[in-house]
Amino acid sequence: MKRIVTAVTAALLISTVRGSFADAGTPDIVIDSPMVLPAWALLQRAVLKAHGDAIEEFYERYFDSRGFLKCVERWGGDDGPDDAIECCADWTLLYALGADERILQRYLTAWSGHLQQYTQARTVQVPLAREGMYFREFPVQFDWVHLGEGLTAFNMQGLCTPHDADYRRRALQFADLYLPDGTPEPNYDPEHRIIRSLFNGSRGPLLRKATALDWAGDPIDVAGRFRLHHGEQSYEQMLEHFVDYTDIVGDHPQNLRATSLAFHAYALSGDRRYRDWLLEYVDAWMERTRQNRGIIPTNIGLDGRIGSAADGKWYGGVYGWGFTVRVPQTGRLANRNTHHLGLVGFGNALLLTGDFRYVDIWRDMIGIINSQARRIDGRMMYPSMYGDQGWYGWQPRPYASGALNIWYWSMRSDDRQAVSDNPWVRFLAGDNPSWPTQVLQQALETIRQRVQQMREDPTTPDTRLADDPLQYRPTSVEGLVQQITGGLSPGTSSGPLHARLRWFDPVARRPGLPPDTACLVTGLTDETVSLTVVNTDPLHDRELVMQMGTYGEHECREITYGETRLPMSARMVTVRLKPGCGADLTIRQKRYCHQPVLRFPWDGTVSPAHPAATGPVPAAATDGRAITEGRRRGGQ
Repeated sequence: MKRIVTAVTAALLISTVRGSFADAGTPDIVIDSPMVLPAWALLQRAVLKAHGDAIEEFYERYFDSRGFLKCVERWGGDDGPDDAIECCADWTLLYALGADERILQRYLTAWSGHLQQYTQARTVQVPLAREGMYFREFPVQFDWVHLGEGLTAFNMQGLCTPHDADYRRRALQFADLYLPDGTPEPNYDPEHRIIRSLFNGSRGPLLRKATALDWAGDPIDVAGRFRLHHGEQSYEQMLEHFVDYTDIVGDHPQNLRATSLAFHAYALSGDRRYRDWLLEYVDAWMERTRQNRGIIPTNIGLDGRIGSAADGKWYGGVYGWGFTVRVPQTGRLANRNTHHLGLVGFGNALLLTGDFRYVDIWRDMIGIINSQARRIDGRMMYPSMYGDQGWYGWQPRPYASGALNIWYWSMRSDDRQAVSDNPWVRFLAGDNPSWPTQVLQQALETIRQRVQQMREDPTTPDTRLADDPLQYRPTSVEGLVQQITGGLSPGTSSGPLHARLRWFDPVARRPGLPPDTACLVTGLTDETVSLTVVNTDPLHDRELVMQMGTYGEHECREITYGETRLPMSARMVTVRLKPGCGADLTIRQKRYCHQPVLRFPWDGTVSPAHPAATGPVPAAATDGRAITEGRRRGGQ
């Protein structure tokens, strides 16, 4: 029979996990069963270590001591400020998983450096950035394809340094840009609940047609000096690339990426203004989607009406459902519809509310699109675009943009069918047992290849554009995120980390798995997380804190391991792993039942459950003294 703790013991456990870990005594779980070290555990530690060494070499090659990218600074959609800091896109996430502290320090220098670098950098002919490409430490005006890429590492910084005064100031300042009256010419119109242009930022929205110059940046001589990564051979082709990118006035789903700023500001501060704005804006898109027969429209005019800025076409505008352009160097047509970027906003709303309406509407849209399938030349084909001629962009596979997120959020078996061929999903279902080692081996090979290619890179600072180093980024994080957190890597979406677990090192007072520890999430259901956790060190204990969800949004109701079953009601659990020991755990969770908070376990602040209580969530301390003191006391 499994041992069940008493109600008194469970109450003590709740007290422990909700208290200050600085003073925590007996851990909730002690794992003292020796485990033959799994290959995946050793590989996981090797991958985390390899990232530290590779990123150090990458930084030394491409950044100077100020954190400036050593390149020719330009403005534009091909190679701009977002590319400079996108070189560091995964670094904060890696640190939050448990990778080397050098990675965080290099990112912090690069982030600060790029703010200075691109505030000083100015255009000559492009009117948007003649007074600096950044204003108030934020891009002056651009689209959220590029804004999102440039903010990816910054948004993950909240997992690393939530008490850093500069980070907190910037996070709130950036989110304020999208609140009503956030800029002299507001980005957001509260009456019509729209972001007023595809181009928006610290100087407000661009309320005229964009030009190819706005997108391509100042003229440059390409031949014999630069390699362009979008296929163009000359500046003239760069302009031609963007010749049709004109209709940017009005709202577009990709602007929903801006809600990630409000999400992180709310998780840091508890200020209800950010939560209210986020839900108001996402709800407006929910209503428009329903009005448009279940398909999210890609053009909302300044009057708030669907399609009114595109001659009444709900599918119109730049990056719309009907946005097909000619590739200048080949003459071929390219479909460039980016409505799928809006999914980030629906995920943010789910994290704040636990309301699955935000999942249902996207699932329904996938079904509506696939219902338009037709047989072409004997094959079933599925549309991905919509224009004056109706549905087009036919593909042999069903439309599935966002399907993995939908399954992950809902955990429904019917949603799983749409992603059943995903290697990670197959592993979680018990059909792909070699996946853990394979994905980690591939990560090591990716790092090796990119470092080798970086060492052979012939560019110099005066022949290098900001997007040149991107191809050599020596990072591979998706498998680590899936294994360690049971979560979805945010990629370069600038969105939050959706995960079932998050780990902390209470000795070093830092986020991530402690040294020598490894975790493999082996199963996910709506109510449970199965995992294996192991200490690869044969000589020393390791202490861990296991949080339910990246932002404490979930709750642990019960943990089972071996013959022990522990009922509890807690957002965090402490674990002690004896030398060379490990165990298989099953955690019963209640998902999306707490407001998301960016804090460390030792801060001791607990936020209210859904729905949020009136007034702000109490904020954690705003300095890093506790972290520093923890390291002085022997942290690693």
